Amino acid sequence: MSAIEARDVFRVYSTPEGDAAALQGLTLSVEEREVLVVLGPSGSGKSTLLRILSGLERPSAGIVSVFGQEVGKLRGRRLADYRSRQLGYVEQHYSRALDPDLSARELVGLQLGLAGADRTTRDRRADELLERVGLADKRASHPPELSGGEQQRVAVCAALAHRPTLLLADEPTGELDAESAQLVYALIGELAREQGCTTVLVSHDVESTWVADRTIRVRDGRVSEEAGRDGSEEALVVARGGWVRLPEELLARAGITDRARAELAGEQIVVSSAGPAAPSATEPEPTPLSARSADDRVIAEVRGARKSYGWGAQERLVLDGLDASFLAGKLVAVTGPSGSGKTTLLHLLAGLRDPDEGEIVVLGRPLAGLDREQRAALRRDHVAFIGQDPGLTPFLSARENVELGLALRGVGPDDAQERALEALARVDLSERAEQRVGRLSAGERQRVAVARALAAGAGVLLADEPTARLDEANALAVGALFARLAREAGVAVVVATHDPLVVEQADTTLALGGYEPAPPAARRRMSRNPL
Repeated sequence: MSAIEARDVFRVYSTPEGDAAALQGLTLSVEEREVLVVLGPSGSGKSTLLRILSGLERPSAGIVSVFGQEVGKLRGRRLADYRSRQLGYVEQHYSRALDPDLSARELVGLQLGLAGADRTTRDRRADELLERVGLADKRASHPPELSGGEQQRVAVCAALAHRPTLLLADEPTGELDAESAQLVYALIGELAREQGCTTVLVSHDVESTWVADRTIRVRDGRVSEEAGRDGSEEALVVARGGWVRLPEELLARAGITDRARAELAGEQIVVSSAGPAAPSATEPEPTPLSARSADDRVIAEVRGARKSYGWGAQERLVLDGLDASFLAGKLVAVTGPSGSGKTTLLHLLAGLRDPDEGEIVVLGRPLAGLDREQRAALRRDHVAFIGQDPGLTPFLSARENVELGLALRGVGPDDAQERALEALARVDLSERAEQRVGRLSAGERQRVAVARALAAGAGVLLADEPTARLDEANALAVGALFARLAREAGVAVVVATHDPLVVEQADTTLALGGYEPAPPAARRRMSRNPL
Protein backbone atom coordinates (compact mmCIF):
# COMPACT_ATOMS: atom_id res chain seq x y z
CA MET A 1 0.00 0.00 0.00
CA SER A 2 1.20 3.51 -0.80
CA ALA A 3 1.52 5.88 2.11
CA ILE A 4 1.68 8.94 -0.17
CA GLU A 5 0.16 9.45 -3.60
CA ALA A 6 0.65 12.78 -5.39
CA ARG A 7 -0.76 13.17 -8.88
CA ASP A 8 -0.18 16.13 -11.23
CA VAL A 9 0.31 18.55 -8.33
CA PHE A 10 0.67 22.25 -9.03
CA ARG A 11 1.30 24.98 -6.46
CA VAL A 12 1.10 28.52 -7.76
CA TYR A 13 1.66 31.54 -5.54
CA SER A 14 -0.26 34.62 -6.70
CA THR A 15 0.97 38.01 -5.55
CA PRO A 16 0.60 41.58 -6.79
CA GLU A 17 4.07 41.17 -8.27
CA GLY A 18 2.97 38.21 -10.42
CA ASP A 19 2.49 34.45 -10.20
CA ALA A 20 5.22 32.00 -9.26
CA ALA A 21 4.86 28.23 -9.72
CA ALA A 22 6.70 26.15 -7.09
CA LEU A 23 5.29 22.79 -8.26
CA GLN A 24 4.45 22.14 -11.90
CA GLY A 25 2.76 18.77 -12.31
CA LEU A 26 4.68 16.80 -9.69
CA THR A 27 3.73 13.12 -9.50
CA LEU A 28 5.09 10.90 -6.73
CA SER A 29 4.31 7.67 -4.89
CA VAL A 30 5.85 6.66 -1.53
CA GLU A 31 5.37 3.21 -0.01
CA GLU A 32 4.55 2.59 3.63
CA ARG A 33 7.66 2.53 5.86
CA GLU A 34 9.83 3.78 3.00
CA VAL A 35 12.58 6.33 3.69
CA LEU A 36 12.63 8.72 0.73
CA VAL A 37 15.25 11.44 0.24
CA VAL A 38 14.26 14.35 -2.02
CA LEU A 39 17.16 16.28 -3.55
CA GLY A 40 17.04 19.44 -5.62
CA PRO A 41 18.49 22.92 -6.00
CA SER A 42 17.21 25.99 -4.20
CA GLY A 43 13.76 26.98 -5.49
CA SER A 44 12.98 23.59 -7.06
CA GLY A 45 9.87 23.01 -4.92
CA LYS A 46 11.21 20.63 -2.25
CA SER A 47 9.99 22.56 0.79
CA THR A 48 6.66 23.34 -0.91
CA LEU A 49 6.10 19.59 -1.30
CA LEU A 50 6.65 19.09 2.44
CA ARG A 51 4.32 21.96 3.32
CA ILE A 52 1.57 20.38 1.23
CA LEU A 53 2.15 16.95 2.78
CA SER A 54 1.97 18.53 6.24
CA GLY A 55 -1.29 20.36 5.49
CA LEU A 56 0.30 23.79 5.89
CA GLU A 57 -0.56 24.56 2.25
CA ARG A 58 -3.04 23.20 -0.27
CA PRO A 59 -2.22 22.35 -3.88
CA SER A 60 -3.49 24.73 -6.55
CA ALA A 61 -4.31 21.68 -8.69
CA GLY A 62 -3.85 17.94 -8.47
CA ILE A 63 -4.39 15.43 -5.67
CA VAL A 64 -2.23 14.63 -2.63
CA SER A 65 -3.30 11.63 -0.55
CA VAL A 66 -1.63 10.49 2.69
CA PHE A 67 -2.73 7.12 4.10
CA GLY A 68 -5.92 7.35 2.09
CA GLN A 69 -6.80 10.91 3.18
CA GLU A 70 -6.77 13.70 0.62
CA VAL A 71 -4.76 16.24 2.61
CA GLY A 72 -5.92 19.25 0.60
CA LYS A 73 -9.52 18.62 1.71
CA LEU A 74 -8.85 18.26 5.45
CA ARG A 75 -10.32 21.09 7.53
CA GLY A 76 -10.72 22.04 11.17
CA ARG A 77 -10.54 19.19 13.66
CA ARG A 78 -9.64 16.57 11.02
CA LEU A 79 -6.64 18.63 9.87
CA ALA A 80 -5.57 19.28 13.48
CA ASP A 81 -5.80 15.57 14.31
CA TYR A 82 -3.81 14.64 11.20
CA ARG A 83 -1.02 17.06 12.05
CA SER A 84 -0.88 16.30 15.78
CA ARG A 85 -1.27 12.50 15.66
CA GLN A 86 -0.05 11.18 12.31
CA LEU A 87 2.63 13.73 11.48
CA GLY A 88 6.14 14.35 12.81
CA TYR A 89 8.02 17.37 11.46
CA VAL A 90 11.74 18.17 11.76
CA GLU A 91 12.23 21.89 11.08
CA GLN A 92 15.33 23.14 9.23
CA HIS A 93 15.70 25.98 11.76
CA TYR A 94 15.89 23.69 14.78
CA SER A 95 16.84 26.55 17.13
CA ARG A 96 13.52 28.27 16.37
CA ALA A 97 11.54 25.08 16.95
CA LEU A 98 12.90 24.52 20.47
CA ASP A 99 11.53 26.69 23.29
CA PRO A 100 14.59 27.93 25.22
CA ASP A 101 12.62 27.88 28.50
CA LEU A 102 12.00 24.11 28.34
CA SER A 103 14.46 21.32 29.12
CA ALA A 104 15.36 18.65 26.57
CA ARG A 105 13.10 16.17 28.37
CA GLU A 106 10.17 18.61 28.35
CA LEU A 107 10.67 19.42 24.67
CA VAL A 108 10.66 15.77 23.63
CA GLY A 109 7.51 15.06 25.67
CA LEU A 110 5.67 18.21 24.59
CA GLN A 111 3.65 16.69 21.75
CA LEU A 112 2.61 13.79 23.96
CA GLY A 113 1.47 16.27 26.60
CA LEU A 114 -0.63 18.15 24.05
CA ALA A 115 -2.25 14.81 23.16
CA GLY A 116 -3.19 14.25 26.82
CA ALA A 117 -0.43 11.94 28.06
CA ASP A 118 0.37 12.21 31.77
CA ARG A 119 3.70 13.41 33.13
CA THR A 120 5.03 9.91 33.87
CA THR A 121 4.30 8.70 30.35
CA ARG A 122 5.87 11.81 28.79
CA ASP A 123 9.04 11.57 30.87
CA ARG A 124 9.42 7.83 30.26
CA ARG A 125 9.16 8.25 26.49
CA ALA A 126 11.46 11.29 26.48
CA ASP A 127 14.10 9.52 28.56
CA GLU A 128 13.91 6.48 26.28
CA LEU A 129 14.56 8.56 23.15
CA LEU A 130 17.21 10.82 24.71
CA GLU A 131 19.13 7.77 25.90
CA ARG A 132 18.78 6.26 22.43
CA VAL A 133 20.50 9.32 20.87
CA GLY A 134 23.21 9.68 23.53
CA LEU A 135 21.70 12.64 25.38
CA ALA A 136 20.52 10.99 28.60
CA ASP A 137 22.89 13.17 30.61
CA LYS A 138 21.51 16.31 28.91
CA ARG A 139 17.83 15.73 29.71
CA ALA A 140 17.75 18.70 32.11
CA SER A 141 19.65 21.02 29.75
CA HIS A 142 17.96 23.86 27.90
CA PRO A 143 18.58 24.53 24.17
CA PRO A 144 21.09 27.39 24.70
CA GLU A 145 23.21 24.96 26.74
CA LEU A 146 23.36 22.43 23.88
CA SER A 147 25.43 22.40 20.70
CA GLY A 148 23.74 22.65 17.30
CA GLY A 149 24.05 18.91 16.74
CA GLU A 150 22.60 18.17 20.17
CA GLN A 151 19.70 20.55 19.56
CA GLN A 152 18.90 18.86 16.27
CA ARG A 153 18.95 15.43 17.93
CA VAL A 154 16.45 16.75 20.49
CA ALA A 155 14.30 18.08 17.62
CA VAL A 156 14.32 14.65 15.93
CA CYS A 157 13.30 12.96 19.18
CA ALA A 158 10.52 15.52 19.69
CA ALA A 159 9.19 14.82 16.18
CA LEU A 160 9.07 11.05 16.83
CA ALA A 161 7.99 10.93 20.48
CA HIS A 162 4.26 10.60 19.70
CA ARG A 163 4.97 7.74 17.23
CA PRO A 164 3.78 9.40 14.01
CA THR A 165 3.08 7.38 10.89
CA LEU A 166 4.68 10.04 8.64
CA LEU A 167 7.92 11.91 9.36
CA LEU A 168 8.85 14.98 7.30
CA ALA A 169 12.35 16.48 7.61
CA ASP A 170 13.16 19.78 5.88
CA GLU A 171 16.93 20.30 5.42
CA PRO A 172 17.55 18.89 8.93
CA THR A 173 21.35 19.23 8.77
CA GLY A 174 21.78 22.51 6.89
CA GLU A 175 23.40 24.24 9.88
CA LEU A 176 25.51 21.29 11.10
CA ASP A 177 29.08 20.17 10.45
CA ALA A 178 29.66 17.02 8.42
CA GLU A 179 30.12 14.71 11.43
CA SER A 180 26.98 15.97 13.20
CA ALA A 181 25.05 15.80 9.92
CA GLN A 182 25.99 12.14 9.45
CA LEU A 183 24.80 11.42 12.99
CA VAL A 184 21.45 13.12 12.37
CA TYR A 185 20.92 11.30 9.04
CA ALA A 186 21.67 7.98 10.74
CA LEU A 187 19.39 8.88 13.63
CA ILE A 188 16.45 9.73 11.36
CA GLY A 189 16.90 6.55 9.32
CA GLU A 190 17.30 4.24 12.32
CA LEU A 191 14.47 5.67 14.47
CA ALA A 192 12.07 5.90 11.52
CA ARG A 193 12.67 2.27 10.57
CA GLU A 194 12.43 1.08 14.18
CA GLN A 195 9.03 2.77 14.49
CA GLY A 196 7.81 1.76 11.02
CA CYS A 197 7.46 5.42 10.09
CA THR A 198 7.20 6.52 6.46
CA THR A 199 9.81 9.26 6.01
CA VAL A 200 10.34 12.05 3.48
CA LEU A 201 13.64 13.87 3.98
CA VAL A 202 14.30 16.98 1.87
CA SER A 203 17.91 18.01 1.32
CA HIS A 204 20.40 19.49 -1.12
CA ASP A 205 23.20 17.39 0.41
CA VAL A 206 24.06 14.25 -1.57
CA GLU A 207 25.49 12.74 1.62
CA SER A 208 21.91 12.31 2.88
CA THR A 209 21.15 9.64 0.28
CA TRP A 210 22.94 6.82 2.11
CA VAL A 211 20.05 6.50 4.60
CA ALA A 212 17.39 6.31 1.86
CA ASP A 213 15.51 3.36 0.45
CA ARG A 214 14.96 5.54 -2.60
CA THR A 215 16.16 8.95 -3.79
CA ILE A 216 14.47 11.35 -6.17
CA ARG A 217 15.54 14.69 -7.55
CA VAL A 218 13.07 17.54 -8.04
CA ARG A 219 13.75 20.17 -10.69
CA ASP A 220 11.39 22.94 -11.78
CA GLY A 221 8.62 21.56 -9.59
CA ARG A 222 8.61 18.01 -11.00
CA VAL A 223 10.34 14.71 -10.27
CA SER A 224 13.16 14.47 -12.78
CA GLU A 225 15.39 11.60 -11.59
CA GLU A 226 15.13 8.55 -9.34
CA ALA A 227 17.55 6.05 -7.80
CA GLY A 228 17.49 3.05 -5.48
CA ARG A 229 19.50 2.93 -2.30
CA ASP A 230 22.61 1.42 -3.91
CA GLY A 231 22.57 3.95 -6.76
CA SER A 232 22.36 1.22 -9.43
CA GLU A 233 18.77 2.01 -10.38
CA GLU A 234 19.24 5.71 -11.12
CA ALA A 235 17.19 6.87 -14.08
CA LEU A 236 15.51 9.89 -15.60
CA VAL A 237 11.78 10.02 -14.89
CA VAL A 238 9.48 10.13 -17.92
CA ALA A 239 6.38 12.08 -16.95
CA ARG A 240 3.00 12.30 -18.65
CA GLY A 241 3.25 13.44 -22.26
CA GLY A 242 6.87 12.29 -22.58
CA TRP A 243 8.30 15.08 -20.41
CA VAL A 244 11.94 14.38 -19.48
CA ARG A 245 14.22 16.75 -17.58
CA LEU A 246 17.85 16.43 -18.71
CA PRO A 247 20.54 17.41 -16.14
CA GLU A 248 22.10 20.82 -16.82
CA GLU A 249 25.60 19.34 -16.75
CA LEU A 250 24.83 16.95 -19.62
CA LEU A 251 23.30 19.76 -21.68
CA ALA A 252 26.28 22.00 -21.07
CA ARG A 253 28.79 19.30 -21.98
CA ALA A 254 26.85 18.55 -25.16
CA GLY A 255 26.77 22.24 -26.10
CA ILE A 256 22.95 22.36 -26.04
CA THR A 257 21.39 25.74 -25.26
CA ASP A 258 17.73 26.56 -25.96
CA ARG A 259 17.06 24.18 -28.88
CA ALA A 260 17.66 20.43 -29.15
CA ARG A 261 17.06 17.69 -31.68
CA ALA A 262 15.97 14.15 -30.71
CA GLU A 263 16.50 11.25 -33.14
CA LEU A 264 15.89 7.52 -32.90
CA ALA A 265 19.04 5.46 -33.43
CA GLY A 266 18.14 1.81 -33.13
CA GLU A 267 16.71 1.40 -29.65
CA GLN A 268 18.27 4.62 -28.39
CA ILE A 269 17.19 8.26 -28.52
CA VAL A 270 20.04 10.63 -29.35
CA VAL A 271 19.67 14.25 -28.25
CA SER A 272 21.87 16.87 -29.94
CA SER A 273 22.01 20.62 -30.28
CA ALA A 274 19.70 22.32 -32.77
CA GLY A 275 20.98 25.83 -32.10
CA PRO A 276 24.18 27.79 -31.41
CA ALA A 277 26.62 25.73 -29.34
CA ALA A 278 27.06 26.71 -25.71
CA PRO A 279 30.53 27.43 -24.36
CA SER A 280 32.17 24.32 -22.92
CA ALA A 281 31.26 23.69 -19.30
CA THR A 282 33.98 24.33 -16.79
CA GLU A 283 33.82 24.55 -13.04
CA PRO A 284 34.57 27.97 -11.53
CA GLU A 285 38.14 28.15 -10.34
CA PRO A 286 38.96 29.71 -6.97
CA THR A 287 40.63 33.10 -7.18
CA PRO A 288 44.39 32.58 -6.74
CA LEU A 289 45.65 33.99 -3.47
CA SER A 290 48.41 35.90 -5.24
CA ALA A 291 45.77 37.94 -7.08
CA ARG A 292 44.10 39.08 -3.89
CA SER A 293 44.66 42.24 -1.96
CA ALA A 294 48.00 42.55 -0.20
CA ASP A 295 46.50 45.00 2.34
CA ASP A 296 47.72 43.95 5.80
CA ARG A 297 45.58 46.37 7.82
CA VAL A 298 44.10 44.63 10.84
CA ILE A 299 40.36 45.31 10.85
CA ALA A 300 39.41 43.17 13.85
CA GLU A 301 41.27 41.28 16.58
CA VAL A 302 40.40 38.69 19.18
CA ARG A 303 42.84 38.63 22.09
CA GLY A 304 42.74 35.77 24.58
CA ALA A 305 38.97 35.35 24.31
CA ARG A 306 37.30 32.87 26.63
CA LYS A 307 33.56 32.16 26.52
CA SER A 308 31.37 29.55 28.18
CA TYR A 309 27.65 28.92 28.59
CA GLY A 310 25.72 27.43 31.51
CA TRP A 311 26.79 26.95 35.09
CA GLY A 312 28.17 24.21 37.29
CA ALA A 313 27.89 20.72 35.85
CA GLN A 314 26.10 22.12 32.78
CA GLU A 315 28.85 24.63 31.92
CA ARG A 316 30.07 24.31 28.31
CA LEU A 317 33.32 25.98 27.28
CA VAL A 318 33.27 27.04 23.60
CA LEU A 319 36.28 29.38 23.35
CA ASP A 320 39.37 29.12 25.50
CA GLY A 321 42.03 31.81 25.10
CA LEU A 322 41.44 32.37 21.38
CA ASP A 323 43.74 34.78 19.52
CA ALA A 324 42.95 35.79 15.94
CA SER A 325 43.39 38.72 13.54
CA PHE A 326 41.21 39.59 10.54
CA LEU A 327 42.74 41.66 7.73
CA ALA A 328 41.33 44.02 5.14
CA GLY A 329 40.86 42.36 1.76
CA LYS A 330 40.89 38.83 3.17
CA LEU A 331 38.25 36.12 3.43
CA VAL A 332 38.57 33.99 6.58
CA ALA A 333 36.63 30.73 6.85
CA VAL A 334 35.94 29.77 10.47
CA THR A 335 35.41 26.01 10.63
CA GLY A 336 34.69 23.57 13.43
CA PRO A 337 32.16 21.04 14.67
CA SER A 338 28.82 22.15 16.03
CA GLY A 339 29.36 23.69 19.46
CA SER A 340 32.98 24.68 18.78
CA GLY A 341 32.25 28.42 19.04
CA LYS A 342 31.91 29.57 15.41
CA THR A 343 28.67 31.50 15.94
CA THR A 344 29.91 32.76 19.29
CA LEU A 345 33.02 34.21 17.63
CA LEU A 346 30.90 36.12 15.11
CA HIS A 347 28.68 37.44 17.91
CA LEU A 348 31.77 38.65 19.78
CA LEU A 349 33.10 40.44 16.68
CA ALA A 350 29.69 42.09 16.15
CA GLY A 351 29.51 43.24 19.76
CA LEU A 352 26.39 41.15 20.36
CA ARG A 353 28.06 39.25 23.20
CA ASP A 354 31.03 39.88 25.51
CA PRO A 355 33.78 37.37 26.27
CA ASP A 356 34.12 36.10 29.83
CA GLU A 357 37.81 36.98 29.52
CA GLY A 358 39.95 38.64 26.86
CA GLU A 359 39.41 41.56 24.48
CA ILE A 360 37.67 42.20 21.14
CA VAL A 361 38.91 45.09 19.00
CA VAL A 362 37.09 46.24 15.83
CA LEU A 363 38.47 49.07 13.68
CA GLY A 364 40.86 49.96 16.48
CA ARG A 365 38.10 50.29 19.10
CA PRO A 366 37.95 47.90 22.08
CA LEU A 367 34.31 46.82 22.27
CA ALA A 368 34.42 46.54 26.06
CA GLY A 369 34.59 50.34 26.23
CA LEU A 370 31.45 50.88 24.11
CA ASP A 371 27.95 51.12 25.53
CA ARG A 372 24.87 49.66 23.82
CA GLU A 373 24.21 52.69 21.63
CA GLN A 374 27.84 52.98 20.56
CA ARG A 375 27.93 49.30 19.60
CA ALA A 376 24.72 49.70 17.59
CA ALA A 377 26.27 52.69 15.79
CA LEU A 378 29.42 50.67 15.02
CA ARG A 379 27.32 47.87 13.51
CA ARG A 380 25.18 50.32 11.55
CA ASP A 381 28.13 52.14 10.02
CA HIS A 382 30.84 49.51 9.69
CA VAL A 383 29.61 45.92 10.25
CA ALA A 384 27.23 43.76 8.18
CA PHE A 385 25.96 40.55 9.76
CA ILE A 386 24.28 37.59 8.06
CA GLY A 387 22.80 35.27 10.67
CA GLN A 388 21.70 31.65 10.28
CA ASP A 389 18.13 32.96 10.27
CA PRO A 390 17.96 35.53 7.44
CA GLY A 391 15.67 37.78 9.53
CA LEU A 392 13.75 39.14 6.53
CA THR A 393 10.30 40.75 6.43
CA PRO A 394 8.11 38.22 4.58
CA PHE A 395 5.50 40.64 3.20
CA LEU A 396 8.14 42.89 1.59
CA SER A 397 9.78 42.09 -1.73
CA ALA A 398 13.42 41.06 -2.01
CA ARG A 399 14.29 44.57 -3.20
CA GLU A 400 12.35 46.21 -0.39
CA ASN A 401 14.10 44.06 2.22
CA VAL A 402 17.49 45.19 0.95
CA GLU A 403 16.31 48.80 0.76
CA LEU A 404 15.00 48.62 4.33
CA GLY A 405 18.43 47.59 5.58
CA LEU A 406 19.96 50.53 3.73
CA ALA A 407 17.32 52.96 5.01
CA LEU A 408 18.20 51.98 8.58
CA ARG A 409 21.78 52.94 7.72
CA GLY A 410 20.66 56.38 6.52
CA VAL A 411 20.83 55.76 2.76
CA GLY A 412 18.40 57.83 0.65
CA PRO A 413 15.57 56.12 -1.34
CA ASP A 414 17.02 56.56 -4.84
CA ASP A 415 20.50 55.42 -3.87
CA ALA A 416 19.03 52.56 -1.82
CA GLN A 417 17.03 51.24 -4.79
CA GLU A 418 20.03 51.32 -7.10
CA ARG A 419 22.27 49.58 -4.57
CA ALA A 420 19.58 47.01 -3.78
CA LEU A 421 19.08 46.02 -7.41
CA GLU A 422 22.84 45.81 -7.95
CA ALA A 423 23.29 43.59 -4.90
CA LEU A 424 20.42 41.29 -5.91
CA ALA A 425 21.94 40.95 -9.36
CA ARG A 426 25.24 39.87 -7.78
CA VAL A 427 23.47 36.95 -6.07
CA ASP A 428 21.52 36.06 -9.25
CA LEU A 429 18.13 37.26 -8.00
CA SER A 430 17.33 40.01 -10.50
CA GLU A 431 14.29 38.14 -11.77
CA ARG A 432 12.98 37.68 -8.22
CA ALA A 433 13.65 41.22 -7.00
CA GLU A 434 9.94 42.19 -6.89
CA GLN A 435 8.72 38.90 -5.41
CA ARG A 436 7.64 38.88 -1.79
CA VAL A 437 10.19 37.18 0.41
CA GLY A 438 7.50 34.96 1.93
CA ARG A 439 7.09 33.38 -1.51
CA LEU A 440 10.78 32.66 -2.00
CA SER A 441 12.51 29.36 -1.27
CA ALA A 442 14.77 29.01 1.78
CA GLY A 443 17.85 29.22 -0.46
CA GLU A 444 16.54 32.33 -2.22
CA ARG A 445 15.82 34.00 1.12
CA GLN A 446 19.37 33.27 2.18
CA ARG A 447 20.66 34.96 -0.97
CA VAL A 448 18.49 38.01 -0.22
CA ALA A 449 20.17 38.21 3.18
CA VAL A 450 23.57 38.06 1.47
CA ALA A 451 22.50 40.83 -0.93
CA ARG A 452 21.36 42.99 2.00
CA ALA A 453 24.78 42.64 3.62
CA LEU A 454 26.63 43.32 0.35
CA ALA A 455 24.59 46.47 -0.30
CA ALA A 456 25.58 47.92 3.08
CA GLY A 457 29.16 48.47 1.91
CA ALA A 458 30.50 47.77 5.41
CA GLY A 459 34.17 47.32 6.23
CA VAL A 460 33.50 44.09 8.12
CA LEU A 461 31.16 41.37 6.83
CA LEU A 462 30.26 38.51 9.18
CA ALA A 463 28.33 35.54 7.82
CA ASP A 464 27.08 32.54 9.81
CA GLU A 465 26.61 29.43 7.63
CA PRO A 466 25.51 31.51 4.60
CA THR A 467 25.40 28.48 2.28
CA ALA A 468 23.68 26.06 4.68
CA ARG A 469 20.47 25.96 2.62
CA LEU A 470 21.99 26.47 -0.82
CA ASP A 471 22.61 23.87 -3.50
CA GLU A 472 26.21 23.36 -4.59
CA ALA A 473 26.11 25.69 -7.60
CA ASN A 474 24.79 28.59 -5.48
CA ALA A 475 27.13 27.73 -2.60
CA LEU A 476 30.14 27.95 -4.88
CA ALA A 477 28.87 31.22 -6.36
CA VAL A 478 28.35 32.78 -2.91
CA GLY A 479 31.80 31.68 -1.76
CA ALA A 480 33.37 33.23 -4.87
CA LEU A 481 31.32 36.39 -4.30
CA PHE A 482 32.67 36.78 -0.75
CA ALA A 483 36.24 36.27 -1.98
CA ARG A 484 35.76 38.84 -4.73
CA LEU A 485 34.17 41.35 -2.33
CA ALA A 486 37.10 41.02 0.07
CA ARG A 487 39.66 41.44 -2.69
CA GLU A 488 38.02 44.27 -4.64
CA ALA A 489 36.49 46.32 -1.82
CA GLY A 490 39.11 45.71 0.87
CA VAL A 491 36.48 44.25 3.21
CA ALA A 492 37.37 41.86 6.04
CA VAL A 493 35.01 38.92 5.45
CA VAL A 494 34.62 36.34 8.22
CA VAL A 495 32.45 33.31 7.40
CA ALA A 496 31.53 30.56 9.86
CA THR A 497 30.99 27.53 7.67
CA HIS A 498 31.03 23.76 7.31
CA ASP A 499 31.02 24.05 3.54
CA PRO A 500 34.27 23.05 1.75
CA LEU A 501 33.11 25.00 -1.33
CA VAL A 502 33.38 28.18 0.76
CA VAL A 503 36.57 27.07 2.49
CA GLU A 504 38.37 26.62 -0.85
CA GLN A 505 37.76 30.30 -1.67
CA ALA A 506 39.22 31.56 1.63
CA ASP A 507 42.60 33.20 2.14
CA THR A 508 42.81 31.76 5.65
CA THR A 509 41.05 29.03 7.59
CA LEU A 510 40.56 29.41 11.33
CA ALA A 511 39.78 25.91 12.66
CA LEU A 512 38.08 25.67 16.04
CA GLY A 513 37.93 22.43 17.98
CA GLY A 514 40.55 20.69 15.83
CA TYR A 515 38.18 20.47 12.87
CA GLU A 516 39.36 19.66 9.33
CA PRO A 517 36.77 20.21 6.54
CA ALA A 518 36.33 17.63 3.78
CA PRO A 519 38.28 18.34 0.57
CA PRO A 520 36.09 20.37 -1.82
CA ALA A 521 37.15 18.26 -4.78
CA ALA A 522 35.55 15.21 -3.15
CA ARG A 523 32.29 17.05 -2.74
CA ARG A 524 32.31 18.15 -6.37
CA ARG A 525 32.94 14.57 -7.48
CA MET A 526 29.87 13.44 -5.55
CA SER A 527 27.79 16.22 -7.08
CA ARG A 528 28.51 14.99 -10.61
CA ASN A 529 26.36 11.93 -9.94
CA PRO A 530 22.85 13.01 -11.06
CA LEU A 531 21.60 11.81 -7.70
